[in-house]
Amino acid sequence: MGRNIRSSLVQRRRGTNPMAEFDRLPPPARDWLRNAVLPWSPRSVGRLWDRALSESAGDIAAALSRMDRAECKRLEHERRGSVLPPVRVSVGPDHQTDSWLVNPCPRL
Repeated sequence: MGRNIRSSLVQRRRGTNPMAEFDRLPPPARDWLRNAVLPWSPRSVGRLWDRALSESAGDIAAALSRMDRAECKRLEHERRGSVLPPVRVSVGPDHQTDSWLVNPCPRL
């Protein structure tokens, strides 16, 4: 499994059940984690969600935007240490093509 993930992030084994932690996340945080580019842990997303929600005074859209910015910051850190390929993203059925290459971290 280690060869499938190229990241300078520290990998740790936890004594908890990550699926149970994922299930305890609020639905917007779970949706965000499903679509995240990096391999976030549910515990990290929970902490980030709580912080983002408190900073945004309960505004879910603003909290999700804050989480996107946090991931972009982490991606920029990763890019400095290695060369990451562009990310293939699926688009909806209303587009002409089924996938395209994008920058996963646009300037926000």
